Amino acid sequence: MEKIRLEIIGMSYSQSQTGAYALILGEKDGKRRLPIIIGGFEAQAIAIELEKIKTPRPLTHDLFKNFADAFGIEVREIIINKFLEGVFYAQLVCSDGSRVEEVDSRTSDAIALALRFSCPIYTYEDIMKAASIMVEEDSEASAPVSTEAPPGISAKKEFAEQSAAELKELLQAAIVNEEYEKASRIRDELNRRNKTRK
Repeated sequence: MEKIRLEIIGMSYSQSQTGAYALILGEKDGKRRLPIIIGGFEAQAIAIELEKIKTPRPLTHDLFKNFADAFGIEVREIIINKFLEGVFYAQLVCSDGSRVEEVDSRTSDAIALALRFSCPIYTYEDIMKAASIMVEEDSEASAPVSTEAPPGISAKKEFAEQSAAELKELLQAAIVNEEYEKASRIRDELNRRNKTRK
């Protein structure tokens, strides 16, 4: 199965989940974005490495890197290999020079380690089809549409009342407004509807 190379586009604070962040991965040389909701600790670990901030003592992911270096183990690549019920799964592809092993990992931890090992991040086409959102070339030029739920109506209820065409319009508006967490929830609602039709 052909792998798709991803790169980190950015990270934003979650408006609906306290202490959570939306990590945005983008298809290299493509328009699709993969929003992944991660915890505050993992977001901090990723941000510290992205900003090249030196900490007085090694954090957990730094300790893992130091441990691997001490025993001649390298992480060659990260593969986001599954997307089930809104949850992403990943594997570390590791080598000690004589053998290669795949190790299960939370996606957020895998990405924090990919930064420290300077290794590529990949996924597969079926995951991109199921979980990515498309950024249109002219989306920056289009007028922003409000993606906020009316007062007193939960987002889940609001999405349930929207047609598929309206949801696709809301999805594009959320992308234009860089509300990637909301875009991922709309995407999940569209995917849920597609599954019930099958």
